[in-house]
Amino acid sequence: MKDNRSWIVYAALLVAFWGVWGALSSLPTEWYHYPDEMVYVVWAFTMLIPAYFGLRGSTFDRRPVAAGYGLIVGLTGAGGQLLLFQALTIGPAYLIFPITALSPAVTALMAIVFLRERITAVAVVGLFAALAALVLFNVSDTGGGATVGSWLVLAVGIFIAWGVQAFFMKKAAMAGVNDGTTFAYMTISGLLLVPVAFVMMGGFPTGFPWQAPALTAATQVLNAIGALFLVMALSRGKATIVAPSTNALAPVLTVVLSLAIYQTLPTVYAVIGIVLAIGGSTLMVYSDERKGAAATDPQVPAASPKGA
Repeated sequence: MKDNRSWIVYAALLVAFWGVWGALSSLPTEWYHYPDEMVYVVWAFTMLIPAYFGLRGSTFDRRPVAAGYGLIVGLTGAGGQLLLFQALTIGPAYLIFPITALSPAVTALMAIVFLRERITAVAVVGLFAALAALVLFNVSDTGGGATVGSWLVLAVGIFIAWGVQAFFMKKAAMAGVNDGTTFAYMTISGLLLVPVAFVMMGGFPTGFPWQAPALTAATQVLNAIGALFLVMALSRGKATIVAPSTNALAPVLTVVLSLAIYQTLPTVYAVIGIVLAIGGSTLMVYSDERKGAAATDPQVPAASPKGA
């Protein structure tokens, strides 16, 4: 298992790609009314690009354990995405997104229980700050009453699925599955669900200009590359730190870019979320760095078991 400080580099690249993707991802729908399900289809095929580069220099792992973990990671991620489209057609986005944003909490909890990952008191504070930031980023200033229905079941299913996905990314790395293989199975899983997306649309949509799929591909390839960096970050760092910090910091970049591109001022919730995301992520990274230094430098006292 690769557990070293290099996860920070891949986490930073993930934040960069997902932050830019977040600022641009809605353009195909806003400009051309491109169906969300077609966005999924295009995204599934853009996954082939980072999958190719992820497998360069690596051997595709054909062990059953690699296939098992890989398919769990892929199907929970892609399946959650399709469930999100369905949930948004029957429920309010301003309630659905805050629920799904809590998926890193599932990852962190599973890592603590099943992987025995230790987390310091400082990191706990950072974790809760990052989770609070995720909710605030997705809270709308406008809303109103909403009737609880099947959309709530779907939203809970999504946040559990995405939390489980990140956990099994870490499990795959601990089993010796290389990053390229895990991502390749993610790509395969995404493509396997393409027919489901067409069924949800009722067939192949027509009447859209070529700019719609082209712009979708240009934005979704950022999403796909970011997903590869997530696999690489989780294989090297702790799930209790990587998942919450990256999911909290990517929206910060999205808000900043949206401000620069669209000249839109962030809401009060977003401003508070930015502060919490940066502060919480800094605390988690600092905690991880401090423990790493204590483990390698004999002059730095190791943390006591009570602080772990």
